[in-house]
Amino acid sequence: MIQKTYSSPPRVLTTGFLLLILIGTALLSLPAASASGERIKLLDALFTATSATCVTGLTILDTGTVYSRFGQIVLLVLFQLGGIGFMTAATWFALAFGRKISLKDRLVLKESLNQHEMSGIVQLVIRIFLFSAAIEGLGAIMLTLAWMDRMSFGEAVYNGIFHAVSIFNNAGFELLGGWSQFVDDPAINLVSMTLIFFGSIGFIVMADLIRWPEKRKVSLHTKVVLWATAVLTVGGAVLFFIFEYTNPRTFGPLGLDGKLWASAFQSFSLRSAGLNTVPIADLRQATQLMMVILMFIGAAPGSTGGGIKITTFVVLLAGIVTIIRGREDAVVFRHRIAARELYRAITVTLMGVIVIVAATMILTTVEDGPFLVLLFEAVSAFGTVGFSLGATVELTDPGKGVIIALMFMGRLGLLTLAFAFRSKPKKESFRYPEGRIIIG
Repeated sequence: MIQKTYSSPPRVLTTGFLLLILIGTALLSLPAASASGERIKLLDALFTATSATCVTGLTILDTGTVYSRFGQIVLLVLFQLGGIGFMTAATWFALAFGRKISLKDRLVLKESLNQHEMSGIVQLVIRIFLFSAAIEGLGAIMLTLAWMDRMSFGEAVYNGIFHAVSIFNNAGFELLGGWSQFVDDPAINLVSMTLIFFGSIGFIVMADLIRWPEKRKVSLHTKVVLWATAVLTVGGAVLFFIFEYTNPRTFGPLGLDGKLWASAFQSFSLRSAGLNTVPIADLRQATQLMMVILMFIGAAPGSTGGGIKITTFVVLLAGIVTIIRGREDAVVFRHRIAARELYRAITVTLMGVIVIVAATMILTTVEDGPFLVLLFEAVSAFGTVGFSLGATVELTDPGKGVIIALMFMGRLGLLTLAFAFRSKPKKESFRYPEGRIIIG
């Protein structure tokens, strides 16, 4: 008797993202994808396809000059599908052609969107489609209008669409030779930060906000995401302003307005966008270390960002406060957090620390660069942020392999990958006796 293969939702998600990366690699390695007509090195194509699919934005080749229009469109499709999730996109197509969504599909959707239950999952996917299309469409129009005096109408439309999709999905790819030229441009800054914000809070929160006029209330998850995003973004902007105010290589040449715009934009971009309006390599080490911490925390669950996620960070803080105050339950916004969720937060954080430490140790062995620079690149890849201190373009082949693995793990999530490779879980028929270990 042939035993049926166990295909869990995490395994389906992992396989789907791998296939998407491989297809992207094959397309980007075609001569048609290169502006020169010559094939791009296979490892470089794999690196770029992984960065686009995992919406990271780390690049070893200049997107605007090395890739042809065909190659750029391939990248656009990759970070659109990678940002919203290939299962969400597949569901849109299935609904468009009138196909019913099976129970297995709903289970995978529930996993990919970090939902606790399947009820209303298809309606959530429809809302995601409509909201994403509306935000990206409005962003494309605004960017097109802002660039019409800089380039032809056709080029403005193309760049508007490409960058709106890239920024909303927090992909970090751009075609215009750097975002620093817009450091004190209010229109570009506002549009970009709005797209980054909606892309980083997650589709669950967006759907909750859409329903707010009817329900007049939001879930605990939405409250935590919005408050944590506000605190981390405002706090990051304030620290940027303080640390870089007198730095002659970054904020020095800017007026007060430019300093404020630059502080806000860099902090918003840390939510996983990866675009920068000041040279990251010229920032003070205190600023770079602060960025490492915020990149490790990442964006919200169910969003296009990576990292351990801001909800994980909030639950950890709640657990610390609980222990310090001698209470039994971790409480957030007058809601008790289940012990299982606290264990999950601790697990995700420790796994993230172990992965980053291991990856940085490997990078410091195979690459010739300062420790902070290589740590920064590793965390940027794991958080799918896309900021770089310049080491990415100089990576050796083993270093590229490490960054590729980090981008993939950061986008899928460490728990999803762990669940994907485990055997079918079995219910334990016994429990071990409780033991006591002295902590602290």
